[in-house]
Amino acid sequence: IGVADDTGLIIAAQNENLCGENFEGLPEYVADHVEMFKLDKYTVKVIRDKNRLEYFVFIAGDDADAEKSLKMFAICIQNLKLYYDDKYDKGYFIKNVLLDNVLPGDIVIKARELHIQLDAHRVLFLIRTYEKSGIYVPEMIENLFPTKNKDFIFALDEYNSVLVKEVKDNCEPKDLEKLAKIIINTLNSEAMVKAFVGVGTVARHVKDLARSYKEAQVALEVGKVFESQNYIMMYNTLGIGRLVYQLPTTLCELFLEEVFEDASLDSLDSETLLTINKFFECNLNVSETSRKLFVHRNTLVYRLDKIQKITNLDLRIFEHAIIFKVAMMVKKYLDSNPIRF
Repeated sequence: IGVADDTGLIIAAQNENLCGENFEGLPEYVADHVEMFKLDKYTVKVIRDKNRLEYFVFIAGDDADAEKSLKMFAICIQNLKLYYDDKYDKGYFIKNVLLDNVLPGDIVIKARELHIQLDAHRVLFLIRTYEKSGIYVPEMIENLFPTKNKDFIFALDEYNSVLVKEVKDNCEPKDLEKLAKIIINTLNSEAMVKAFVGVGTVARHVKDLARSYKEAQVALEVGKVFESQNYIMMYNTLGIGRLVYQLPTTLCELFLEEVFEDASLDSLDSETLLTINKFFECNLNVSETSRKLFVHRNTLVYRLDKIQKITNLDLRIFEHAIIFKVAMMVKKYLDSNPIRF
């Protein structure tokens, strides 16, 4: 009876002479997603974690008794690994900190036991894919950031993975955005996976990691609503979208009713909405907007007058423009019905 790693190298066995030898033929079964099979008078069971091959357990014999004994042995090995991870694995501890599974008073004590630097500056990157690809994302990210003593990479589920990256004290937002771009480009080019990355603010203590994780979650959700064209969402650049996201839906609905009274945003056609968005992009500059839209200045003025007639808001007046911009964001928020954290 024994255990082999994902390459077929025997790392533990009842017969110590087998340790260090290769169990020929084992890796061939990885792609087949077989859980148990017979090989050279041995019964072998595949142990996976979130579809990722971890190791093989094997036992001499290919009858029903051998199969039963191997299943019991596999359970023992898995429980032993869980115990080890809980007690000694740094990544497992960091994961539990993010998920609030560690009491605040125990975080510092446990971090010291595991020799994790308490006051190192770290940033959390939440990587999300929206389709099943069969690619184990953390493994690809590990190749980009191989400093295992300082950086922690793990999967939360089949769609979400986390990178806890140690950064310099003077790290700037543009540096974090550059790291996020590297992750997205790698997943896109090497695995053909479309990914989105939410970036929290810098955690200056290990106790702040859970906060940074929640910020990365919020960044992804808010970004999905208000910046759907972007693949990188930085928490500290969400702006007014973050404020709108925190509002109760009943308050949002009341705000829209008060702003538009009998009218609504739905009554505006696509051409009008395009004009409004371009007008905001050009900082309420009529001449610049007409140039960007390739229309005569008088045509744009006519459209703005039409919008004023429908909504009672003159977008050329700064205060009215702010109200309309917020109203558009509130409408987007209500239409998306996002997850709240």
